Amino acid sequence: MEKVKCICVMRDIVSAMSELENRIIDQLGLTLNEAMTLCAIGEHSVAASVVAERTGMRASHCSKIISALERRKLVCRNIDKHDKRQINMTLTHAGMERLHALKEYKIVVPEILAPVFDNY
Repeated sequence: MEKVKCICVMRDIVSAMSELENRIIDQLGLTLNEAMTLCAIGEHSVAASVVAERTGMRASHCSKIISALERRKLVCRNIDKHDKRQINMTLTHAGMERLHALKEYKIVVPEILAPVFDNY
């Protein structure tokens, strides 16, 4: 693929992702990174490093997202029962409700992203 065309396709993908994120913000009050973080934590207690790995975010960015979710009472930090040095993230009741709403939300996928979602 020609370099300029590649950049133009990436621009269209980023624009579609932005459109998707805006829909999620409007409907659920979550950014795309916040939604991915809730999904990465899920119904279990996990370390921040696991959340970063599952979302593909850098640890520092993931920490900021977790802190924002914590301020909104959607996530809480707990000391690991087996390793007191380890801090794990768990969804609060409100976080669990938001995750369930996210799972039930009918996402309208922008056309350019549809082939990606067809594989799942």
